[in-house]
Amino acid sequence: MARRTRFRGRARGFRPISWLFRSLFFAFCLWAAGFLAFIGVVFTSQPPSPVPHADGIVVLTGGDNRVGTALALLAAGDAPALLISGAGRGTYLGDFTADDAAAATQYAGAITLGHEANTTRGNAIETAAWAQARHMRSLLIVTADYHLPRALFVIHQRLPGVSLTGIPVRPPAMDRLLSKPTLRLLAAEYTKYLLARAGLDDLTGADTAAEATAP
Repeated sequence: MARRTRFRGRARGFRPISWLFRSLFFAFCLWAAGFLAFIGVVFTSQPPSPVPHADGIVVLTGGDNRVGTALALLAAGDAPALLISGAGRGTYLGDFTADDAAAATQYAGAITLGHEANTTRGNAIETAAWAQARHMRSLLIVTADYHLPRALFVIHQRLPGVSLTGIPVRPPAMDRLLSKPTLRLLAAEYTKYLLARAGLDDLTGADTAAEATAP
């Protein structure tokens, strides 16, 4: 009887709601610590100097200055070919700003427009097909600094034997670190990065179209 009484006492002491809240709080603390590290990586990221020569350049569309940066790399001879991934159906080389359009026209023979991708995972598939068809062993990946960690991860999954060098582009929103829109953008991107690491990003519907609306 004494043993049964002690067992019942322990059973009554177990509170699943309390355990759940503690687990959620612990998970949030882990997420917050990782988020702070992610912010540090994003805000200290810089293009390599000098930029290593590569077999190709890939720019993931969806934000300011990405295409212009990629075209500058192409013009500088850092790689002989450029893929503009996620350009959208019906998009042509002339469908950029006036400065980018002029550069794109000048190097039209070296540029491939990818029209199929509308997610980061789609960018990776498009990039892999383009690079494998040309037997490329090294790529320069151009995208926004906050998007670069996830982009490099998903592209590396498709091209594990290809050397990837990230070229971060600082969008205007990143100049205001403590603003609510910037923190929301970074928090969303960090969560997408974690989902990509877990192989769950395809379930979220997150895509570069959403990133295109970022300031």
